[in-house]
Amino acid sequence: MDAIVSDLPCSLEELFNGCIKKLKITRKRFNADKTELAEEAKVLTVSVKPGWKKGTKITFPNEGDEGEDVVPADVVFVIVESAHACLIREGANLVYTARVSLSDALTECAIIVPTLDGRKLSLPVPEVVSPGYEKSIGGEGMPSKKGRGDLIIRFKVLFPNFLAEDKKKVLRETLSGTVTAETDAVVEAPETEAEAN
Repeated sequence: MDAIVSDLPCSLEELFNGCIKKLKITRKRFNADKTELAEEAKVLTVSVKPGWKKGTKITFPNEGDEGEDVVPADVVFVIVESAHACLIREGANLVYTARVSLSDALTECAIIVPTLDGRKLSLPVPEVVSPGYEKSIGGEGMPSKKGRGDLIIRFKVLFPNFLAEDKKKVLRETLSGTVTAETDAVVEAPETEAEAN
């Protein structure tokens, strides 16, 4: 018989720390003298290991319905990862998007990053944060066979919708000469006097 497949939702915290899930199933089983089928309930226990990924299958052989000349089907649970409010899983890495104002991005700031074991990491960001900038903290990601993944902080710079003229002027004066454009310019050496003649 085909396996009976069901989703097993797990939070990112449960997949990080590991947990025990008790799942109640109802199935048809013969009575003691094998003459009648009756419904019975059974609790199956799944020990979710730290680092398990979505799509992991846990199989309980022959725990499905009995029947005459029928081998009971396997019961299979498939891990489904529930969305987290702040973190996204990418393989063994965890990704946090930090939203910082333009002024903080250009000067300096500190950000608070939540972890899946209940800690809050306070990280100074003294450097200029440009669009697409990332920071990586080793060993703060998901457990895996190779150790722990990384925690990757991706920055989203929040630009203001409007700036008054006086503020624009101050910004122009402050930032003037600090930005250099990268070009594919062709550089030619000046001619010597001999070449010019």
